[in-house]
Amino acid sequence: MGDWSALLPHLSDADRRQVETGVAEADERIRAVLRIASTYFWGSSVTSVPEWAAVESWPAEERRRAALAMHRESANGSIPTALNDVVRNLAAGDVPFTRADLVWCLEVVARGGGFDNGAHLELPALIAPRLTAAELADLVPALSALVSELVDDYFIAAGPRRRAVTLLGRAIDRATGSRLPAWLLHDGDTFGPAVRADLGAALVAPGVPELLEHCAALDKPAATAKWLRRLDELLAAAPGGRQVVRRLLDAFTAHGRTIHDDSDRLLRGLGWALSRERDEKATDLLARVTASAAAAPRQAAGFPHAPRTAIAAVRLLADRDGDVPLRTLARLAVTVRNKGVRSRVQAALTQLGARRGWSLSEVMELTVDDHGLGPDGCLRTPVGPYEATVEIVDDRARLVFARDGVALKGVPAPVKRAHGDELTQLRDVVKRVGATLVSERQRVEGLLSEERTWSYPDWSSRFLDHPVTATYGRRLLWETSTDGQRWTAGLPRRDGDGWTIVDRDGRALAHGSVRLWHPVRASTAEVLAWRGHLVAAGLAQPFKQVFREVYPRTPAEEKTHTYSNRFAGHILRYRQANALLRARGWQAGYLGTWDGGYDSEATKVLGGGAWRASFHQALVDNPDPHHYDVEYCSTDQVRFARHDGTTWLPAPVIDVPPLVFSEAMRDVDLFVGVTSIATDPQWADRGEDRFSAYWQRTAMAELTPSAQVRRDALARLLPRMAIADRVDLTDRYLRVRGDLGAYRIHLGSGNVMMEPDDAYLCIVAARAQTGRLHLPFDDDPMLSTILSKAIMLAADHRITDPTVLSQLRPTEIDSCRLSEWTTGA
Repeated sequence: MGDWSALLPHLSDADRRQVETGVAEADERIRAVLRIASTYFWGSSVTSVPEWAAVESWPAEERRRAALAMHRESANGSIPTALNDVVRNLAAGDVPFTRADLVWCLEVVARGGGFDNGAHLELPALIAPRLTAAELADLVPALSALVSELVDDYFIAAGPRRRAVTLLGRAIDRATGSRLPAWLLHDGDTFGPAVRADLGAALVAPGVPELLEHCAALDKPAATAKWLRRLDELLAAAPGGRQVVRRLLDAFTAHGRTIHDDSDRLLRGLGWALSRERDEKATDLLARVTASAAAAPRQAAGFPHAPRTAIAAVRLLADRDGDVPLRTLARLAVTVRNKGVRSRVQAALTQLGARRGWSLSEVMELTVDDHGLGPDGCLRTPVGPYEATVEIVDDRARLVFARDGVALKGVPAPVKRAHGDELTQLRDVVKRVGATLVSERQRVEGLLSEERTWSYPDWSSRFLDHPVTATYGRRLLWETSTDGQRWTAGLPRRDGDGWTIVDRDGRALAHGSVRLWHPVRASTAEVLAWRGHLVAAGLAQPFKQVFREVYPRTPAEEKTHTYSNRFAGHILRYRQANALLRARGWQAGYLGTWDGGYDSEATKVLGGGAWRASFHQALVDNPDPHHYDVEYCSTDQVRFARHDGTTWLPAPVIDVPPLVFSEAMRDVDLFVGVTSIATDPQWADRGEDRFSAYWQRTAMAELTPSAQVRRDALARLLPRMAIADRVDLTDRYLRVRGDLGAYRIHLGSGNVMMEPDDAYLCIVAARAQTGRLHLPFDDDPMLSTILSKAIMLAADHRITDPTVLSQLRPTEIDSCRLSEWTTGA
């Protein structure tokens, strides 16, 4: 344990002898009972076996000595049995514990290691609250330091740790006369001390401490009727209780960071307290609490700020009326990465949609927040003599100021000085619009796996007139049909006050049903024609659609019947792969060197919730036994399941709808194509032979569908570039002719080989540079990387990077520079 033991008062020799003599007398007797009892139960409590009945009849003094003996055993760890119940049973009732007993117990805790079940904390936590304030006075420093250490000790199970902190906290409160329990809002996180300092006297107002204790005692997401009755009584007895509930929850929404598990439990109860209020402000606050609790810091990779609060708040929010709950939950459905929270969000949305006769997809679609933006995607607000505009530009929200119609750079100084609150509100709008843009991009792209159709008026209002969704809907290709059989593709174009769909020649198409165009349903000729149209017109789509990869089933996959091995056997950089998995909406357990951590099944729901794809990955052991970080994982099968009520039923590959199959396989191809070690240009320099064969085989392999699309995009882009006369496209490579030599860039991995002997050239691009070249999509970083390498190699005589120069042939460099010197170039 920590330095808290140095704060313990000295135990006199007489007191120590009195305690330890009693322990010695009880030691063998209690051991004998435990030896017999442990033959019945191994690794669990023994207080329910027949032999224990005799112990319960022992006199109080004998039970005291036995409890002290068991405390020593629990701290020394010599009996591998969970002793929590044993110690609590022995200490129950009117057992005459003394102050000396508590000091001795604390000394034993300080010396011993203890079990992770916290049995070594049971007895001191039980004794301390029984002593008087006078007996506890000189123990407060040590007890306070111990509690501070325990709140961060995650090696002890949550239940025993919380019980010990609560009981020891009550003893401290008795000794200090504190009205606010020490174990509430403790310093295990930054949230507790901050609200203690901010709310101050409000937290100790009449009835408030009791209300907070009750809220913190809620053990499950759902409150029982008995718990709620007591909650209502406490709210009625505390005049300022309801206001404190709101202030605490409001402070949490502004905190924006992960909180301690104890604070999480308190906030969960506070959420239930807030739910007793039915006004709109309470609904708005509950919505903000839900979003804040479900949010996750970047480094936590999906673990929410307050998971217990999030799960309870989702349920509470789903029981409220109005559009705020729908909008909040719809946004969370596409942004939350935690599996447990996300499943509850989707269930809540389904419940809310059922009340209004909507499917889950319709709920998501109809509840997109417009944040007050007009049809042009702008919100204009006067701020003093200036006009502030929140606008959407290039898929991003921004705040700009103007005066007398003249745009200004940055925020005017007078606005900062005199209109700070308004500026804060406007920046908050920008932040919220940005969050909606992110979630809408993910949602609209997810529609590519669904067989959804809309009536023309519904489609126009939801995808072209909505100020946020229109950012994406107006740049996508759609199909329209009047009979549901023959579909014609076109792009949206404004027509007077409304919108129409026009084909490549600008002819308006007949209005009817509308669906999102997907290349899997189109002919090769149509796909190529639309690709050419996009490049010629300089149109940039929000994500790959016209240039989207297509993955039809192969004979091999139909033969395996239940799975696909198309992307099995690859070696991926695990951390990068895991981050990309989650960014694409897949959920997966973490890999690690613990039990059950050696493999994982990543899953994603597609097709509007009707289908689920699963992608198996396994840990690749690190040869260094002292290195525990997971660097690499291997890939395996992709499988599919159909949703059947509340269960998922495995489905043959041949039964999976083409849209679902293609979109799932596209994601897996993306994971492999981006995070495979074969795309690492520095791999050959590492001297690591484990994966050399895989790297050599994959780095120059046949092109996957994503690389084939990349090749087609290059075929359309390169003729427009200044290096057009120096490049040629082959089946797998972009060949570049420089002044020093010729090079081949693999279109899948981006690796470069030098002709004529295929010597590997390592080029690490700090940042892809393609000049002012227009790209029809921006979600293929490898395309930009290949173009930047091609531009550099086409002018290889200008390369100054010493790491690249050292790999080029010295004779060619020297001869080129001699030529420049003699010609005066």
